[in-house]
Amino acid sequence: MPTDNSGNSFEYKSSGTNSQGNHYCARDYGDGASNSNSYHYSNANGSYYYSNSNGSTYYNNGQGGSTYTPPSAGGKK
Repeated sequence: MPTDNSGNSFEYKSSGTNSQGNHYCARDYGDGASNSNSYHYSNANGSYYYSNSNGSTYYNNGQGGSTYTPPSAGGKK
């Protein structure tokens, strides 16, 4: 089973690239994760978005701007 940069195990659910060159990848981290169905996508214009297994999100617009949202204080719902 593959692991991410933090050493967390996951299974690939789906991935692909469309005709516009935008890439998508979904991962399943199991029931123990705050966000078991995490995903990321990257666009041909250089922007990308991550929905992480710990509940945080990160967006980069590809032009120097980015937004990070930390995991919710309440943890897993």
